[in-house]
Amino acid sequence: VSKPIRVSHVFILGMAARDVAQALRSLASSARGVAANTDDPHARNAMLDCTADVMDKSASLIEETKRAIAKPGDPDSQQRLAQVAKAVSQALNRSVNCLPGQRDVDNAIRTVGEASKKLLSDKFPVSGKSFQEAQANLNEAAAGLNQSANELVQASRGTTQDLSKASGKFGQDFNHFLQAGVDMAGQSQSKEDQTQVVTNLKTISMSSSKLLLAAKALSTDPNSPNLKNQLAAAARAVTDSINQLISMCTQQAPGQKECDNALRELETVGGMLENPTEAVNDMGYSDCIDSVMENSKILGEAMAGISHNAKNSNLPEFGDSVSSASKALCGLTEAAAQGAYLVGVSDPNSHAGQKGLVDPSQFARAKQSIQMACQNLVDPSCTQSQVLSAATIVAKHTSALCNACRLASSKTSNPVAKRQFVQSAKEVANSTANLVKSIKALDGAFNQENRQKCKEATGPLIEAVDNLTAFASNPEFASVPAQISPEGLAAMEPIVAAAKTMLESSTGMIQTARSLAVNPKDPPKWSVLAGHSRTVSDSIKKLITNMREKAPGQRECDDAIEVLNNCIREVDKASLAAISQQLTPRDDISHEALHEQMAASVQEISNLIEPVAIAAHSDASQLGHKVSQMVSYFEPLIMAAIGTASKILNSQQQMSVLDQTKTLTESALQMLYTAKEAGGNHKAAHTQEALEESVQMMKEAVDDLAATLSEAASAAGAVGVMVNSISQAINKMEDGPGMEPEGTFVDYQTTMVKTAKAIAVTVQEMVTKSNTNPDELGGLANQLTTEFGDLASEARCAAMTAENDEIGSHIRKQVSELGYSCTGLVSKAGALQCSPNDSYTKKELIDSARKVSEKVSHVLAALQAGNRGTQACITAASAVSGIIADLDTTIMFATAGTLNRENAETFADHREHILKTAKVLVEDTKLLVSGAGASQEKLAQAAQSSVNTITKLADVVKLGAASLGAEDPETQVVLINAVKDVAKALGDLISATKAAAGKPHDDPAMLQLKSSAKVMVTNVTSLLKTVKAVEDEATKGTRALEATIEHIKQELAVFSSPDPPPKTATPEEFIRMTKGITLATAKAVAAGNSCRQEDVIATANLSRRAIADMLHSCKQAAFHPEVKRDVQSRALRFGSECATGYLGLLEHVLVIIQKPSHDLKQQLAHFSKRVAGSVTELIQAAEAMKGTEWVDPEDPTVIAENELLGAAAAIEAAAKKLEQLKPRAKPKEADESLNFEEQILEAAKSIAAATSALVKAASAAQRELVAQGKVGAIPANAVDDGQWSQGLISAARMVAAATNNLCEAANSAVQGHASEEKLISSAKQVAASTAQLLVACKVKADQDSQTMKRLQAAGNAVKRASDNLVKAAQKAAFEAQDDQAVMVKSKMVGGIAQIIAAQEEMLRKERELEEARKKLAMIRQQQYKFLPSELREDGQDQ
Repeated sequence: VSKPIRVSHVFILGMAARDVAQALRSLASSARGVAANTDDPHARNAMLDCTADVMDKSASLIEETKRAIAKPGDPDSQQRLAQVAKAVSQALNRSVNCLPGQRDVDNAIRTVGEASKKLLSDKFPVSGKSFQEAQANLNEAAAGLNQSANELVQASRGTTQDLSKASGKFGQDFNHFLQAGVDMAGQSQSKEDQTQVVTNLKTISMSSSKLLLAAKALSTDPNSPNLKNQLAAAARAVTDSINQLISMCTQQAPGQKECDNALRELETVGGMLENPTEAVNDMGYSDCIDSVMENSKILGEAMAGISHNAKNSNLPEFGDSVSSASKALCGLTEAAAQGAYLVGVSDPNSHAGQKGLVDPSQFARAKQSIQMACQNLVDPSCTQSQVLSAATIVAKHTSALCNACRLASSKTSNPVAKRQFVQSAKEVANSTANLVKSIKALDGAFNQENRQKCKEATGPLIEAVDNLTAFASNPEFASVPAQISPEGLAAMEPIVAAAKTMLESSTGMIQTARSLAVNPKDPPKWSVLAGHSRTVSDSIKKLITNMREKAPGQRECDDAIEVLNNCIREVDKASLAAISQQLTPRDDISHEALHEQMAASVQEISNLIEPVAIAAHSDASQLGHKVSQMVSYFEPLIMAAIGTASKILNSQQQMSVLDQTKTLTESALQMLYTAKEAGGNHKAAHTQEALEESVQMMKEAVDDLAATLSEAASAAGAVGVMVNSISQAINKMEDGPGMEPEGTFVDYQTTMVKTAKAIAVTVQEMVTKSNTNPDELGGLANQLTTEFGDLASEARCAAMTAENDEIGSHIRKQVSELGYSCTGLVSKAGALQCSPNDSYTKKELIDSARKVSEKVSHVLAALQAGNRGTQACITAASAVSGIIADLDTTIMFATAGTLNRENAETFADHREHILKTAKVLVEDTKLLVSGAGASQEKLAQAAQSSVNTITKLADVVKLGAASLGAEDPETQVVLINAVKDVAKALGDLISATKAAAGKPHDDPAMLQLKSSAKVMVTNVTSLLKTVKAVEDEATKGTRALEATIEHIKQELAVFSSPDPPPKTATPEEFIRMTKGITLATAKAVAAGNSCRQEDVIATANLSRRAIADMLHSCKQAAFHPEVKRDVQSRALRFGSECATGYLGLLEHVLVIIQKPSHDLKQQLAHFSKRVAGSVTELIQAAEAMKGTEWVDPEDPTVIAENELLGAAAAIEAAAKKLEQLKPRAKPKEADESLNFEEQILEAAKSIAAATSALVKAASAAQRELVAQGKVGAIPANAVDDGQWSQGLISAARMVAAATNNLCEAANSAVQGHASEEKLISSAKQVAASTAQLLVACKVKADQDSQTMKRLQAAGNAVKRASDNLVKAAQKAAFEAQDDQAVMVKSKMVGGIAQIIAAQEEMLRKERELEEARKKLAMIRQQQYKFLPSELREDGQDQ
């Protein structure tokens, strides 16, 4: 089989060899023909040489083929054969290249290659040509190259001569084009642009080489369709690459990029004008106008620069002008959009938008960037440089997120959001820090382990960013678009339209300028540019005009000015009507309602002054809103003011209200004019100053009118605030649990009872003042409001601590009903102040007062239902306090020697009754103590029984004391003090019982109860001893001293307790009290030496009072809030030592009385020195309390002031006693004189009140003189001042003494023990002493000072009150004389006897009158000697 195959191969090779030989023959013939037709010898020789080389190589091929046939499987033969065949092919190519045309194409290819070597350089020097010249050269060279390429394509299908010519021309044109391209690369402004030019030139070089090769190939085989297609494609590639280079160079031309950027920016900012419902920036309206003006100037300069630089081909400057114009246009658009927004939201019917707390899109973009960067980090194929790049991106965006969180946290007022933003920022920052740490480790050692750690660190960061983004996307933080009304949209439209026109024309202008920068010699384009520029300028002018015309708030200011002008006209009309007495009163509304409407309007206007001023100063968008709000209150104000004036009878007050209202309206008008001119432009200094002045004027006008309304409210008793206060107290009580109560039900029950009784007293006083002095009802109504507020507050706690909800609910209900009744009473009080003489209103007030009193009793009943026993204890304690006060009053009368016996009774008549009653009280005390652990019912019975018994005991002891006679006042005082001690002990026992009720036996309250019971028993025992010893001249002093010692021990126990006192005192008061101890000590030493029972009794009474007063004032002064802790403890220690020392002195005196001896009396000095030392320490402690503000109590001016205050206190005490007096009961036939006694009491009360006010005014005058320096504060420097102060002191004492005499006279007159003449004399004495006090004060005072005016007014009040009493008494006496029927005896003898008796009585009266006058003259002469010189001279003048 192989043999036939091999034969066939050999056959084929033989045929191929013959074909080769034939072809070589034809080649040789053709080569000779070509050589013969070639004129160039070099080309001819080359052609022949190349053909000979082909022949030679072909011969070698045939020889090698023969060898290969001989050795068919030899690889070396095969390799040599292949090499020889390749050499034949190369020789043939060289032979073809020697053909005419082919050779020229190769030359052209070499030319392209050589020229392209220029592109390998890194630097391309700048030629001396301009950019436009370089670009023109490039365009020209590009056109030539493109034409040569087309000619080359045509020549490849023609003759060899055509191809030769075309290829040579193509090479030259390419060289020229490449040089132009290199010049353009040198013109490039950036390295990036230069690189793009060079890259495009390389592409053109490659395309040209391919074109030449395709043309060469086609010329050798013109009929090949593939070669034709390849040639066409190569030609297109050259054209496309040239076009790409030209386009790119055009884009790189200076100014072109700026034009493109500008067009894109204008397209972006154009969106702001589509729907401006959100603030673009924080600029105010004036800032927007300023921005438009400033940017319009910049734009004008930029437009001129664009035209000039494009014309002169200054392309870099052209680009700068385009950028400047773009920036100015963006600024103009932003300002126009912000201005339009402000105009829209300034409409009163629009609502401003709210800027979002965060930008959710920023958070979303940051999240996306961080996630992509983290993905790159964990990508296994990520390089080291890519890792660092991703880390930079992460750090950048996480930093931006943290800053956004910080800003949001500072802006938000929501504490939860604030905390969450801070926490989220911390989480992002921490996770970023961890990631950066792992990235640093990865950068240091780029291995798989560190890459894994880096991957793990990205997880927490992505999670933290996700959480933050989710939180930030909360709608609560998103911006809220403005709600602009149709009117606001209409006002915006001209501004938006002008801005849109400006943008459209600007876009066209920049597009035209862009074309002109490339081709400045295009006249039609220049006319288009001019048209666009003109439109831009016109639209900006229109924009500025529209923005000025549509400025926010201007329209509202104009409307408001018109309204205020109308209001002023209305007030003027009303004023004219008021002047002509033709102002018709309004009957459709009450005076109080009009007053409240005026007050409310003025308040609202006052509240809006500052907001309007702020808006006019720097916030134009709010100007319209605030002005519209403020002016809306003027029409109601004017209507209310005219209505109020119509109801005022006094024409002067009418005009005052109308004038002040008009002044306020005019000042508001002036303020609106300046606000309109200011328009929110904070840069306009001249308008801001005028604005501040008008604001100040308006504030003053508001203050004046508000002050007038306040005075009117005070005078008319406007009670709206009080009623609201009571209503709020009720609502707060009914709202239920608030803070957990700290006390028990008994605590709140106790305070509620006190408060309820205080309300009852206030109500009763309101009824009294409604008849005597309605002007004081306002203050009482205010007091009632305060007291009810306290009651309601206590009721809420009492209801919460009650035994069950039913009792608590009942208490709340009763207190609420009381509150509603109080509102009615307060309203009636206000109405009565408006119409003091309206009897109907007065009757309504009395009815309302009765209802309030009923409701008070209902409240007390509700409290009693809660704990009847403790309620009974509270009531009993109150009753005991009243008994103690009554006993104090009785002691005062006894001390004065006015406690007289009735008829001829003796103490023996009362002794047994006192002893029996005291024993009953002991039994009641036992029941009371046992009642603390028993039922509420038994406790109530025991408390009631003990009160009844102590009342009887006090009454019977007072009768017993009176029976001792006024000639022995000290014994009377001892006896009354004894029962007073019992009453005080009972009061303490009742309080302890109340506190211990229901408590276990081991409770501290039970221990206190037992202690109180012991004190009670001790005091009752002491009373019994005192009663038994009171008539025993030998022992009554001793007994009195024993009782005093026991009393001081009890007072010392109270003093030593840690409980703070109910009130505080000043160090000066404390020092005054220590003086009594010095006097009492002297008395005690004297009594110890004399051992007389009378001295001992006096010592006992004085000691009791002095020590008690000292201990009370010491503790009160020590617990003053300004006293330091160390000074407090020091004062308390020395107070205790002083009392203990004095107690030792009294006990020593007691020993001396019982067993007198000379040695014991000698020891008295030791005890008295100890007391004196303690008093000195006490005074030093008091001085330490005062510190640097210490005032010497021995200073005459200070003594004067203290005496004045003491006189005032004495007068008030007498007045309180007077308040308790009631007219005596008389037989029916004597009813006509009851009216006189009531007059006595009322007049005497008035005098007491007036003198109290007078002495207080004198005290104020004294302080003023010291403050002015007219009276020295240091006695050493002012002896004369000391004399004057003594005059003032004596005058004040005279006023106090005269007032006390008056009260005693009134008391005696009411009780029927004194005549009207004594009453008249006492009243005149008050008037006279008042005159002396006024003279004493006037000596050094400033007559025009307010204090002296008040003093004079107080003096006049005393004089009026005294005159009224004298007139009432004289009238009563006159009427009594008229009514006195004289019975004339019918018998003559009897009648003569009557006449003689009458004459005798008349003569006796005349003699008594003369003696009384002489006595009065002597008294006055004696008093005159002690008066200061100022008063004596003044008296002589008078």
